[in-house]
Amino acid sequence: MSGARILVVDDDATFRMTTAALLEADGYDVDTASDGQQAADRLKDHQFDLLLVDLRMPGIDGISLVEALRLWGHGVPILMISGFGTVDSAVRALQTGVDDFLLKPVEPDVLSARVADLLERRPQQARVEPTAVGIVGRSAPMRALLERMKRVAVTDTTVLITGETGTGKELVARGVHGLSPRTRKPFVAVNCSALAEGLLESELFGHVRGAFTGAARDRAGVFEAADGGTLFLDEIGTTTAALQSRLLRALQEREITRVGSSTPIRVDVRVIAATNVDLKSLVSDGKFREDLYYRLAVYPLMVPPLRERAIDIPLLVEHSLTQLRTRIPTAGTLTVSPLAMRLLRQYSWPGNVRQLLAALESAAISAGDGGRIEAQHLPDEIREAQDNAHSGARYKAASAPDDERAAIEAALAHTGGTLSRAAELLGMGRTTLWRKMRAYGLSSPTLDET
Repeated sequence: MSGARILVVDDDATFRMTTAALLEADGYDVDTASDGQQAADRLKDHQFDLLLVDLRMPGIDGISLVEALRLWGHGVPILMISGFGTVDSAVRALQTGVDDFLLKPVEPDVLSARVADLLERRPQQARVEPTAVGIVGRSAPMRALLERMKRVAVTDTTVLITGETGTGKELVARGVHGLSPRTRKPFVAVNCSALAEGLLESELFGHVRGAFTGAARDRAGVFEAADGGTLFLDEIGTTTAALQSRLLRALQEREITRVGSSTPIRVDVRVIAATNVDLKSLVSDGKFREDLYYRLAVYPLMVPPLRERAIDIPLLVEHSLTQLRTRIPTAGTLTVSPLAMRLLRQYSWPGNVRQLLAALESAAISAGDGGRIEAQHLPDEIREAQDNAHSGARYKAASAPDDERAAIEAALAHTGGTLSRAAELLGMGRTTLWRKMRAYGLSSPTLDET
């Protein structure tokens, strides 16, 4: 379940932090506690979808914490992990109410798979939904943006939205309109870079019959169409000096004049502009009117790039998959594997949210009816970026050799020497287990390598 909240409880700071980093890379929201008491305090104030609990800790140990949680009625899934575990302690933990048990060292892919499995076993919860204004995200930058949107929405103040291409500036503009008293009136959007100067002027202000060749009848512009509502002017930095002058007058006087006419028309329009370029630089270069800039930028809103709010990626993925399920027949039950989610979280996204949505749609088509988007379904640039980065963030949770040897011996004894079952109990692959057995000089006359 992408975006699930997980609490990691372990007195080993190295293991605690590396485990948290791994789970965050898988797309989860992770908090940590160094002992049982800290964990109990966290659980009083916050709700979690899964707990990872160490068996041996000072004060309240893992078993005692689980017993207390179950006594209090907490039904949260619990995965217990220990570097000192034995088969007896694993059985006791499972009897107490632990849902799964792993022995250190735990390989990252094994831990990711166990966590995903435990979360998927839970009853289906409501899917992540955007806010009432369509904004998906709970990162600090997005919460701050939403708060500023709410503050300015109740006014008629002109707004300038800035941000890189693909960050969702029009969505923010629609959000401001949706939060405003004008929400039942029109929201009209115009891309100022998409039309030639003459056509843009007519598009904005309208024209009268005979104003230019082809003007066979009077036509209202978008200022009139948006009367009572909101007019969104995207890529405002591409407008010419002449058009900027007319825009300034429209904002100051709250009236427009159709092309070819001398009769002013009163309009009640809230203007929101957007740009992906630095308008201040354009002002300094003489390419944008300073007075218009200050008229537009009364209350600026900056949309952060996706790389600065990676915590929101699982939420965006979930929201996008919900939409894709209505458009792609094979995407009905589509999910994202932990490794694929990790790659999505670690990519820099130069094209921002727009690029993420395109990548997910491509991956959904590649996955077909397989039920899950795997790493190989992602676009080449995402997988290649991970290869180039060398995937160095993967952790190795080291344990004392004597403890590890004892754990392996106990697992082999419990499984009757069945290598695959012992490896599963230890949380490692069969090849890794075989290599460690050879290093410790362990063997079993009943060893089954299947």
